[in-house]
Amino acid sequence: MLDLGSSFIASAARDPNATAIVDGGLRLTYRQWYGRVSSLVASFDAIGLRPGDHLITVLQNRWETATIHWACQLAGIVITPINWRAKAEELDFCIENSEACAVVFQDVSAEAVSNSSRANGLRLIVVGEANIGGAAAFADMVAGEAPDAVPRVSADAWSIMLYTSGTTSRPKGVPRRHRAERAAAIAHVAQNLYGRAERTLGVMPLYHTMGVRSLIAMSLIGGTFVCLPRYDTREALAIIQTEKISNLYLVPTLYHDLVHDSEFADTDVSSVRKLGFAGASMTGGLLQKLNTAFKPELFVNHYGSSEIYTFTVDQNATAKPGSAGKAGINQHVRVVKIGAGSVAEAASTGEEGEIVALLAGDEAFEGYWRRPDADAKSLRDGWYFTGDTGFVDRDDDLFVTGRVDDMIITGGENVSPVEIESCISLHPAVAEVAVVGLADEKWGRIVAAFVRRNAPVSAQELEQFCRTSGLANFKRPRRFVFVDALPKSPVGKLLRRLLVAGEYEPEHGSPPDAV
Repeated sequence: MLDLGSSFIASAARDPNATAIVDGGLRLTYRQWYGRVSSLVASFDAIGLRPGDHLITVLQNRWETATIHWACQLAGIVITPINWRAKAEELDFCIENSEACAVVFQDVSAEAVSNSSRANGLRLIVVGEANIGGAAAFADMVAGEAPDAVPRVSADAWSIMLYTSGTTSRPKGVPRRHRAERAAAIAHVAQNLYGRAERTLGVMPLYHTMGVRSLIAMSLIGGTFVCLPRYDTREALAIIQTEKISNLYLVPTLYHDLVHDSEFADTDVSSVRKLGFAGASMTGGLLQKLNTAFKPELFVNHYGSSEIYTFTVDQNATAKPGSAGKAGINQHVRVVKIGAGSVAEAASTGEEGEIVALLAGDEAFEGYWRRPDADAKSLRDGWYFTGDTGFVDRDDDLFVTGRVDDMIITGGENVSPVEIESCISLHPAVAEVAVVGLADEKWGRIVAAFVRRNAPVSAQELEQFCRTSGLANFKRPRRFVFVDALPKSPVGKLLRRLLVAGEYEPEHGSPPDAV
């Protein structure tokens, strides 16, 4: 297996004149980009960065961010990207945990870097106009001439360390080797049927596995990564039209915003022939709307994680809504009973259990960074216990139903939020819906649906819709709460725990608990 530095050099040799990256008015071919990357590698040498060092980036999706990614692969530096919205204390944790030697930041993250106690004394690099004393300017680091960079490490070296979202505890570092990263990108190309010279919208953050996968996949096929530094629906639509984007790989939330924007109908999206989504389940209603709006040749549901990029894929997502399909080309998955001590305790067909994935797969990580407690919980007998719940149907297709911690136990029955959300989403007046379990003296938990409406509809009407849909009685929501917005993470993942905790904004003009 090639290391990623060698892989990038091969891409530049194969397609030197192909457009590699676009960011606003900047357009670079692979040959031109290789020159900028080489200059940055030489500058890393000059400031004393060495193979194995961790470099933290706190950046949006700019061409500079992608350039740093490739320079780190060639220099053997472990790129450690974190959310550009991170606060000083979060940055401090990541610096300490990774033992980072350098931090790269921009205007939107300058305050966090300034207030970070641990960033002081590290090598600082600034992208753009932000000003912190002693920080080297990225623009200067890529301006000079330098010999073509050559790879410093093998495919067994660490490439990147992503941090999990840390919604319930401190984030966990997920170190991944060059060979695992490249295998995941090759699988991404194959499973999405990407052809040469594809053009993708580079909006999924480059601190997130989806964004990194898009970046590396495009390089393998002489494709173009079109940067969108911060998601904006109107800007995304304009880029799709003007840059003739050929594939989209987004979380469901961003797809929802695209097709529901008033400008969508007047935007030429005919260049988009392949849709892919990951990061969360997609409701049946949104699947139908996207299929009608884009008429894609391929519509892929990709189920994976930072730890093991691909668990399963379904290349015809609309044929069986909710199905995550079958194991990816580098993986083997099983469903075991909830609370199982080993993978031998398999769940039956149709029985909801915990999804586990084989650690021997080419895309897999090998364990968390300095977290033996997390390894002990998740890594057993050569398998990764995902913490996700699901079941396989009679066709052996996997259905992901949520998280073990999200399972609603009401009156002794296990209820999956995803099934109920998919049902309610089909009502034409429902824009978005999230289902959680709320504490109840009699039932332990009751099923509650938080709904963002796009047209008038009452709780009684939605209750009747669920009743006539065939949803089992014990699964039907006992409470409907109308809200202005649903709480989500920066990459669009629903944060159910905030709904359970009562942290939501009631719909303007509605009572806070509309039943």
